[in-house]
Amino acid sequence: MSVTEEGHLIVPIFIPFQGCPFQCIYCRQDRITNRPASPVSTAYIKETLDAAVKSNRFSSARTREVAFYGGTFANLPEDKMRTMLETVSPYLRNGTFDSIRVSTRPDNLNEGCLKLMKGYGVSTVELGVQSMDDNVLVLSKRGHSSDDVTRAVALLKQYDFRVGIQLMPGLPGDNESTFRNTVEKVLGLTPQMARLYPTVVIRGTELASLYEAGHYSALTLDEAVKMCSEACERLERNGIPVIRIGLMSTSSLTEDGEILAGPWHNAFGFLVRSFIHQKKIAPFLPRFTSPSNIGIRAPKREIPLVRGHKNEGVRNLEKISGSNIISIKPDESVAPGTIAVDEIKIVKRPFNKNIQEKRV
Repeated sequence: MSVTEEGHLIVPIFIPFQGCPFQCIYCRQDRITNRPASPVSTAYIKETLDAAVKSNRFSSARTREVAFYGGTFANLPEDKMRTMLETVSPYLRNGTFDSIRVSTRPDNLNEGCLKLMKGYGVSTVELGVQSMDDNVLVLSKRGHSSDDVTRAVALLKQYDFRVGIQLMPGLPGDNESTFRNTVEKVLGLTPQMARLYPTVVIRGTELASLYEAGHYSALTLDEAVKMCSEACERLERNGIPVIRIGLMSTSSLTEDGEILAGPWHNAFGFLVRSFIHQKKIAPFLPRFTSPSNIGIRAPKREIPLVRGHKNEGVRNLEKISGSNIISIKPDESVAPGTIAVDEIKIVKRPFNKNIQEKRV
């Protein structure tokens, strides 16, 4: 389950490869979701929802949603689609859940399908867009074009669905410039949300074969963090929240030898958020020409972002300021997204070798 900052709970039901017309060159949904590539039963759906209801996070959530992920929902046979939605319907009618969301391709939507989904309480449709560059889409064997995406978003908005767009920087043919253009085109589509999944090379995929043959180079972790941080900033500056950054960690995906290359990190989203925060607070740092000691004060919830992963943020701020950061303390009087800095003088008391810190 996942909970957004707004207290919105999403309970995922994974349907790997179900409804997919073919397998994209990077895809191993069974490994990513830790679910077998076979149809889900109504019993499994009920078990998943009933288990979610018993969790602590469920009771504290303000809104709750069921999500069908991992396949191409709108391309399922109508009877299968209807069965899944009907299984969830009682939970909507009694108020246990508020709505349903599904993920699908942008080239398989039609009015009949949308009317069916709308009638069963589907409110959000996430499109596996991946790129708005047609060459990247061809090289990745996505089987759809950027025009398909534009048409799909327009049709979904016509039926008053909330629209999410999933993007994958680092696909074959992609680079910093083409991905920047993809983000620009997405901004023009004005979806309600976005996800960023930098491409990783998973064993058993066609992309793995290309990588092993030397025909594909994966993004480094630093490159992916930079690209995703820029995309995240641009999207959210334009009112499009980024609700997920990086693949979730599953036991099957993290087995030895499963990921061959690419910017995999089990805290990738945190790396990106910390990178963005570091840029925001850098202007508040003094610049010292000789080594100095400073303390930083920040809102309590932002201290992990200041520190960064394994204190990498602290080392970065020390490099920028030319100082030693010897304390980071919570201070709710400091405005969010900023820091306060105190220069600290080291004072040695007579006859005492212990160093006492004194804030000035």
